[in-house]
Amino acid sequence: MDGVDAEVLDTIARWQSQGDDVLLATVARTWGSAPRPVGAMMALTPRARVAGSVSGGCIEDDLLAKVAGGFRPGLRPHVQTYGLSADEAHRFGLPCGGTLELVIECVTPRSELDAMRSAIAAGRLGVRELDLRTGQAHVRGVAQPAAFAYTPTRLSVPFGPRWRIIVIGDGQLTQHLVHMALPLGYQIVICDPRDIHGIEHETHAHVTRTREMPDDLIVRLRPDGNTAIVALTHDPKLDDMALLEALKSEAFYVGAIGSHRNQASRRERLAMFDLTTTQIERLHGPVGLPLGSRTPPEIALAILAQMTALRNGVRYGAEVRLRDRAA
Repeated sequence: MDGVDAEVLDTIARWQSQGDDVLLATVARTWGSAPRPVGAMMALTPRARVAGSVSGGCIEDDLLAKVAGGFRPGLRPHVQTYGLSADEAHRFGLPCGGTLELVIECVTPRSELDAMRSAIAAGRLGVRELDLRTGQAHVRGVAQPAAFAYTPTRLSVPFGPRWRIIVIGDGQLTQHLVHMALPLGYQIVICDPRDIHGIEHETHAHVTRTREMPDDLIVRLRPDGNTAIVALTHDPKLDDMALLEALKSEAFYVGAIGSHRNQASRRERLAMFDLTTTQIERLHGPVGLPLGSRTPPEIALAILAQMTALRNGVRYGAEVRLRDRAA
């Protein structure tokens, strides 16, 4: 679940406290190109209040018109399909061939959204399972990230911090990275054993700080394929220690800040240890996509853009090789 959908749950709670009736629409299935992934949520009310999205806007307008006209699901959730024909896809602004199916439910205590919000606020993984025959939902915790599932009788939506970033270094750049990464659904672990003064730390349920040594932290956390690791201290003693373990892990992304010259020296140092050439080649350094970034916010944006590309399976190797040749 991304940050936008988590905000939808908070908005639903606020609207209900103000006396609004709320409907929840969840993207249950897509065919072809679709603007939003399965599990994406939108809340709407008879007063034309909307939070979240399930498309580029036209489907939201259609749903609002239906609700204004008196549409309400009963105890049993309603299934609505958009984009079956080319004309309808064009009308609702769906890409060519795009079709999506929504599950629409009235939000009641049976929806168990408060339990879902509480688990997310506590940083826990879980699944909300909705019985499509009765409208009764059940929220349960899970030890590992679960998969989205949809059948004629059940909708299962996973939630919680499915992705994780381990950041080595707790300076200004890290603060910008954290602020941008949280809405993308990351759980963040910040590691910095140094005494740093003048940095104000905000508390957040999905941000953890530790002062243990970076290599010990990475060994303890055992990064999986949903983990990104980025070293930002500019101190080889700390960054290299983290990279020695990170490059041997299953992390989908390993990056380190520094110039091309510094990265070349770093790779030479790493080659002196028990790392293979293939493992060293996994290092993204200089870190981030080549956006011409200079300021900490721009560098944070470049880092997250690179992570997002890898996370979504986008390949950009040719572009990076061209940049490296020009450097």
